[in-house]
Amino acid sequence: MATEFGKPLTRTETTIPGLVVFDLPLHGDSRGWFKENWQHEKMTTAGLEDFGPVQNNISFNDAVGTTRGIHAEPWDKFVSVATGRIFGAWVDLREGDTFGAVFTTELDPSKAIYVPRGVGNSYQTLEPDTAYVYLVNDHWSPTASYSFLNLADETANITWPIPLEQVEISAKDKNHPRLSDVTPIPPKKTLVIGADGQLGRALRAEYGDKASVEYATRDTLDITAPGLGTARRWRDYDIIINAAAYTAVDTAETPEGRTYAWAANVTGLTALASIAAGHGIILVHVSSDYVFDGTKTGEYTEEDPICPLGVYGQTKAAGDAIAQTVPRHYIIRTSWVIGDGNNFISTMARLAEKGIDPKVVNDQVGRLTFTSDIATAIDQLCTSDAPYGIYNVTGAGTPSSWYDIARDVYRLSGHDPERVSAVSTDEYFATSTTAVAPRPRNSALSLAKAQTANVTTPDAHDSLISYLESARGDL
Repeated sequence: MATEFGKPLTRTETTIPGLVVFDLPLHGDSRGWFKENWQHEKMTTAGLEDFGPVQNNISFNDAVGTTRGIHAEPWDKFVSVATGRIFGAWVDLREGDTFGAVFTTELDPSKAIYVPRGVGNSYQTLEPDTAYVYLVNDHWSPTASYSFLNLADETANITWPIPLEQVEISAKDKNHPRLSDVTPIPPKKTLVIGADGQLGRALRAEYGDKASVEYATRDTLDITAPGLGTARRWRDYDIIINAAAYTAVDTAETPEGRTYAWAANVTGLTALASIAAGHGIILVHVSSDYVFDGTKTGEYTEEDPICPLGVYGQTKAAGDAIAQTVPRHYIIRTSWVIGDGNNFISTMARLAEKGIDPKVVNDQVGRLTFTSDIATAIDQLCTSDAPYGIYNVTGAGTPSSWYDIARDVYRLSGHDPERVSAVSTDEYFATSTTAVAPRPRNSALSLAKAQTANVTTPDAHDSLISYLESARGDL
């Protein structure tokens, strides 16, 4: 075997996106050789994302010219050779612009190749007693979607070292379809949980009827119910967006509300995090300014220590800690969320029309965040190379108080803003006969990290104007 000893671990990109060749260090002497066929720390350092292998398979081939493939499975593979040598051919059978792209190379024990889900894999042995080894990150399933391509397909036009009519091929492989008849492997799915809520509806508008996006309501998928781990074939998903949450901040201060808040915001999220971590799924979790006590001077960054005041904030802080245990996670920390339906803006607009002069708190400062902007930011993060972690996402511009915003609503609606009176938070709730949650006085979140990741949001005041214009007559 004319393989090279002592070369460093290196990676080489191919003409097929995600298909990567690795040169493996091979150490040998007169007794033979040794290699680390798969070493997690070194591979991830070399740029191969941890794909979570769960099974190791070996295909042993007696004769030169044994030919197998072309098979595209719905999982990732890390392919190498233990003994012998192969000519490998890979064809992209995924939906997209590179469908049908071909890459070929030889593999001996000093080389390996990472084959992403949906890329067709095939090989021909060039030496006797060749052992073809591959790690996979899912178990075989009869319900999984596979695609196959004929080894002799004219479009792929693979130049096999040994002509196909001279080699051993199974009858099944001989009868696979030509490229024009292949069913492309679709991308992994995105699951939106809580699709009937305000953010869920904004995500529906963002993603529309894309075949790769699935929407789940509490009626179809309750994350607090037993059996969540088997409720889906989770390996078919790449992203879970958790738009489900308990957000009744005042009711959360009651015994019953506390139970519901912890169940939805912590217990259910724990089950989701376990699923995401176990299947290599990106978990998108939406958090809140309520994880802070609001005493800081200036904007809160993603690195500031959390210090929640009430039950709702405590459950969101606990949820953040749980979501961070998932290797691939985005935590969207936001504030003062406005979506369709009943909200602060629609309430102020109705009061203005009814001739009511409200008292509004002027000692809580932050920025409005419209659900459409959160939905767009989530999509931008998930489709970019942004590092996993926490990102503040709110409307941009100068922070305002609720009092300032109420006056803007009155003015923009054609009413006198002087009809709105300022009051402190303590004064506003002084006569309340129901539970009241403590509010952070400062909810302004720094947007610098998100902007560095090319996630930008409109000015909150401009978004308020657009919202009122589009909702005119419906409020």
